[in-house]
Amino acid sequence: MTSTIIAVPSIPTFLISLSTTPYTNSKEEAPANKEEDLTTSNPQSTHPAIMALQKLSNNPAVRMLNAAAAGKYGVLGVVSYNLETIIGAIRAAESKKAPLQILLFPWALHYSPSFVSAAAEACAAASVPVTLHMDHAQDPEVIKKAANLKKHDGTPMFDSIMVDMSHYEKEENLAKTTELVKLCHEKGIATEAEPGRIEGGEDGVKDTAELEGMMTTAEEVDDFIATGIDFLAPAFGNVHGDYHGVENIHLDYERYVFPPHPLGHHFLILMLIDSLESIQKKVDGRVQIVLHGTNEFIPSILNKCIERGVTRVNVNKMVLSDYFAYTAEKTGKVPLTELVETSTELIKKQCEGWIDAMGCAGKAGTY
Repeated sequence: MTSTIIAVPSIPTFLISLSTTPYTNSKEEAPANKEEDLTTSNPQSTHPAIMALQKLSNNPAVRMLNAAAAGKYGVLGVVSYNLETIIGAIRAAESKKAPLQILLFPWALHYSPSFVSAAAEACAAASVPVTLHMDHAQDPEVIKKAANLKKHDGTPMFDSIMVDMSHYEKEENLAKTTELVKLCHEKGIATEAEPGRIEGGEDGVKDTAELEGMMTTAEEVDDFIATGIDFLAPAFGNVHGDYHGVENIHLDYERYVFPPHPLGHHFLILMLIDSLESIQKKVDGRVQIVLHGTNEFIPSILNKCIERGVTRVNVNKMVLSDYFAYTAEKTGKVPLTELVETSTELIKKQCEGWIDAMGCAGKAGTY
């Protein structure tokens, strides 16, 4: 198997102000699916399941990823720890006229509810569709708290929440996921879950690095879709954190043997694409697939994932590496205002490069 390694395109530096103009969509919505027909056939119904479907039919995150699936492009999901990241990512989306998802970990709620509120307001104020997602919510009480948060207009602060019960054994995982998905859906919030277990840990997430990764099986795909989730984050050899080469990745399925290869971990990831393809066939369009664990990925590999059904690509260090290098060098040596402004611009530029690489530039008004 061969791969052409494509460099992320260089983007000219220019500042784009964070727009406060609300996004409006002049295009007609796509024809409703069968579930949406069900919700409109009796608009006065008070049945909880019908009411939940009514709320989700216009959920911004659901509509965004459905459009990505139809258009065969990926939406950038930016893990955000501070306002520089949020503003930089939104400015990139606005300059590229692209949809975007801002991702917060549960850490953000513990750090400051006001930070979460600021993130939600920044998403709402963008001139392109930007949604707010809570990623890897592992505590049922945190999920309930996040689901109850409201913006000033009374709508949910989070458009989607990842119900991550992967640290429990399978049966308890499924039971808790089903319960929490129902709670979120009743509030109009889309949900995501992780069949199997993606190996590794990530800053801002409860430490599960000691837990063994488990590949997503065909049976688990069906079991988790049955919980009612909207998005599925499969484990197919991808890991949270850094890969550090093929010799440090421990895989537990038998189909492949990984000999030394000139492309190192890039070769490994390309082999894992075949596993993702089988997951896509099993999903069969019932939910949208999202990709975790992308540190060190290159555009050609991401494109192979998108071709196999991935609609959102979670990124962390991929859009923060230039920011980290700059702040390490310049902190204490330049005015703080300059540090913040340049940091924001560096994040914006890296986000723009990945927006182009994922094919979502110009897709803001397509749904």
